[in-house]
Amino acid sequence: MVKKDAAIESKGKTADPQVAEQGFSVVTFLQGTKEELGKVVWPSRQQLISESAAVILMVSLSATLIYLVDRLFGWVSGQVF
Repeated sequence: MVKKDAAIESKGKTADPQVAEQGFSVVTFLQGTKEELGKVVWPSRQQLISESAAVILMVSLSATLIYLVDRLFGWVSGQVF
């Protein structure tokens, strides 16, 4: 029960008191951003092209299917009303 109360009290507070006292630093933020971007595994040109083509193909097929269903419903409603 004590652990639960401590977790509730510490919610919303920064774990490191020095970070809370310093506030926001643009330089520190940019350094951290650069470090994180260095960890990213970027796709090769071939992967980028093939996956982009797959996305474009799937979006085109989905849009075509939605268009055809819409036209079908429009035709059916025209026949009924």
